[in-house]
Amino acid sequence: MKAIAVFPGKPGSVHLAEMPMPNVHEIPNGRGVLVRVLRVGVDGTDKEINAAEYGAAPEGYDFLTIGHEGFGQVEAVGEHVTELKPGDYVVATVRRPGTSIYDLIGTNDMTTDDTYFERGINLRHGFLTEYYVDDAEFIVKIPQGLKEVGVLLEPMTVVEKGIHQAYEIQRRLKVWRPKKAAVMGAGTIGLLAALVLRLRGLEVTVFGKTPKPYLNSDLLEAIGARYETTDNLPVQEGAKKYGPFDIIFEATGYSPIVFESMQALGKNGVLVLSSVTGGDRTVEVPADKINLEFVLGNKVMVGTVNANREYFEMGVSDMAQAQAEYPCWLKKLLTHPVKGLENYGELFDKLTNAKGAIKVFCEVASL
Repeated sequence: MKAIAVFPGKPGSVHLAEMPMPNVHEIPNGRGVLVRVLRVGVDGTDKEINAAEYGAAPEGYDFLTIGHEGFGQVEAVGEHVTELKPGDYVVATVRRPGTSIYDLIGTNDMTTDDTYFERGINLRHGFLTEYYVDDAEFIVKIPQGLKEVGVLLEPMTVVEKGIHQAYEIQRRLKVWRPKKAAVMGAGTIGLLAALVLRLRGLEVTVFGKTPKPYLNSDLLEAIGARYETTDNLPVQEGAKKYGPFDIIFEATGYSPIVFESMQALGKNGVLVLSSVTGGDRTVEVPADKINLEFVLGNKVMVGTVNANREYFEMGVSDMAQAQAEYPCWLKKLLTHPVKGLENYGELFDKLTNAKGAIKVFCEVASL
């Protein structure tokens, strides 16, 4: 069967590879699930792996099948799988267990191991292929009513984890009822963060660079969020006008905005960082002032990346609520489809160059 793969460590090596057809018996104890891949989203991670910035092939292979935002349909299940059946729509989690205590209790996303295993990213093949098999433990069922947007679940989990952890951290305050939130960035993660915060009843202001009106700002206003461009309203001025912000969710991929966000955060606030940034940018910041306000204001900063099953299930719940409250909203995020694994060149071209793209994805097979 076909797969889109890279040779890790070799820049620009994305190509069409051949993989053996998997079967449910590869998984021990009769817990295997064979999935026919329908759609796979691509993002900056895939672009960075193709640029040889990171990623490693599984043992016994010189290539890595990429794609970690999978969506598919169950073809067959092992004899001891009772929670899934052929025909179910599913999404697989990405991180696989290591050896740390966190892996042993099912929180693979919090591993302290130096070596980690992520499908489509590091040491495990991903989902940009025709079929895959996995243990039922890592397969999350998607209601049929979400099949058109199920490919958005993996990025949704990054948001779910960050926002859930903000609430978990602030249980220390005994009473914490956030009312106002800011989101930095209006890309896929920023849009989904605004959605989840609105579903929780918060007033949401999103800061971006692109002047409105455009699709992203229209989508935000459709769910009752506010959109501001930082050229017209800098973040700290926005905090004075619309704050104080109890939660700030940073999703820009631009590290200097983190320090602006730190200064815009209200007392008892939580700043959630979701961007994985590289490079060597430096900025000059009022370090003493930031430090003082964080200490005296009981502020918190936390990062979110990857997610375990708990957050996938939260994502399914919130996506279902979003479908009910804002019909067709999620579907509008799926802006740039590419049909067929063989068109991997077009897929990466759109990922890199498409103007106005929110989510680029490969239609591997028909829904």
